[in-house]
Amino acid sequence: MHVPSDPTGGQEHSGTVRRLLGRTLDRLGAGAYAVDADGAVLAVNARAEALLGRRAADMLGQDAHDLLHRQANGMDMPRSRCPMMQAFVAGRARQQDVGYFERGDGSLLTMSWLVVPLRLTPYDIGALVVFHPNEPTGFPLLVSDYQGGGLTELERLALLAETTTQLTATLDINEALDRLVRLVVPLLADWVVIDLMTDTGEVQRTLVACGEEGRITRREDLQGAMLPVPETSPLPLSRALRGAGSTLASPQTYQGPPDSDVAVEQRRLFDVTGMHSAVVAPISSLREVLGALTLGRSKRPEPFTTAEIPLLEDITRRAGLALENARLYQRQRKVAETMQRHLLPQLPRVPGLRMTARYLPAPRASQVGGDWYDVFRLPDQALALVIGDVAGHDLDAAADMAQLRNILRAYTWSQAGPPSVVVTRFDQALPHITDVGIATMVLGHLTPRPDGGWELRWTNAGHPPPLLVTPDGTARYLGGGQSILLGAQAGARRADATVTLPPLSTLVLYTDGLVESPRHPIDDGLERLRAHAAALAGHSLETFTDVLLERARPPDNDDDVAVLVVRVPGPEEAPPR
Repeated sequence: MHVPSDPTGGQEHSGTVRRLLGRTLDRLGAGAYAVDADGAVLAVNARAEALLGRRAADMLGQDAHDLLHRQANGMDMPRSRCPMMQAFVAGRARQQDVGYFERGDGSLLTMSWLVVPLRLTPYDIGALVVFHPNEPTGFPLLVSDYQGGGLTELERLALLAETTTQLTATLDINEALDRLVRLVVPLLADWVVIDLMTDTGEVQRTLVACGEEGRITRREDLQGAMLPVPETSPLPLSRALRGAGSTLASPQTYQGPPDSDVAVEQRRLFDVTGMHSAVVAPISSLREVLGALTLGRSKRPEPFTTAEIPLLEDITRRAGLALENARLYQRQRKVAETMQRHLLPQLPRVPGLRMTARYLPAPRASQVGGDWYDVFRLPDQALALVIGDVAGHDLDAAADMAQLRNILRAYTWSQAGPPSVVVTRFDQALPHITDVGIATMVLGHLTPRPDGGWELRWTNAGHPPPLLVTPDGTARYLGGGQSILLGAQAGARRADATVTLPPLSTLVLYTDGLVESPRHPIDDGLERLRAHAAALAGHSLETFTDVLLERARPPDNDDDVAVLVVRVPGPEEAPPR
């Protein structure tokens, strides 16, 4: 963005601006660089050097767009289509969850970025770009390395930029609050208190923390529920929780007769923490008041002043939007998970058999999925066992899953014959009676033997193989009965496989979310599942299942998981009649 040049400018002034920018940007935990009105790089922090694999000396004076901005395929980004350049030219702040910079070695850095206008002089406006790798863990929270007194305008801008980046990088409320604490302690205050409104109108003192010896310490003894906010209380926290505005506070503010439970808790807060000065601001979304943020000082001598309120309000506005997004996400996720669980069946009671099942939603998804399990009796006293997965992670996948489950139940009950015959007919019928695309499935018939044992006969339509674990800790995959997945080739020939289950053995049916990882081969996931299952063979069925899920599920898994676990009786237990 071009503006008239500074008539008194020159090399000396330019060098001073560059030194000031460099010192400020190095205090950020994110990568950051500043550009002048022509888009040339003025300053680069150490974090940006590390992320980009480029020395600052090689970047200074270069056109940032030509040097760094790339498309997802690594090709140059046309200036007219570059969202960062559009924001720069318009002189507006803008952020984006996914962007691409070219590293010094030619590889691409996938990152999230924020660009804000930066007034370099009264006559020149450049831009500040803050970015971090686009990963779930985000970047180190190092902004609290700021020390000293009041912030310069550039430091305030950098803090707000990092606040936006930090809080919008997570949809977990507790993580967002922890990040907020690290942003303001000890940079602005010695203590931070976060009070949030509950759905019932009460106040929950969700977090009280202080900075001690370079660490953030929570004071859980000061946290807890409070009564609803009084409608007419003039005291600072009550006013903030009603959205009335920001206020300074001190111990003397709450020394009079308390007018509510909120006032009682505030007096106790000041007494216990030793805060001599505080500022209280509402945390609001676009629709409602979500709570309040209190910053307090006990160690540093200078009290808060009204001049610091605008910065706090800028922070709470960003916090309000982030918390509202996190709340909406969690509500949607809870509804989706509840819906998914209601679509899945209750397990029947079968004498002698112990069974349990689990469904885990995708870690970072808020939609229902297509994973399912089923268990039901057949006319010949066999027990049908099903594990399946419909492609997709949306409402359509869940609806398809429900259709498949119900149709399969009907076919399995009415069609005499082994599992392979049932699945072949089932697959042939699907294109004519459903819109389901691709799916995988294992269908097994578990039958009691006259000698008291149990026999499993199954067919596998493109699904991960069942796992059989014996009491002595031997675990092996049942690789037979395999054929192509459902919907790929109607009428495809399918096979059956049969195995006798040893007494007290455990059969594990699971979906691919338990073994697949975007970063590792599926064979690694299968071996990890097998090894953990073998080690847990002697535990109760519930413990076996819960610990197996905890240990075997890949940490970078982004898929939902369904698991069905069956343990057959020992030799002294008779099969059902």
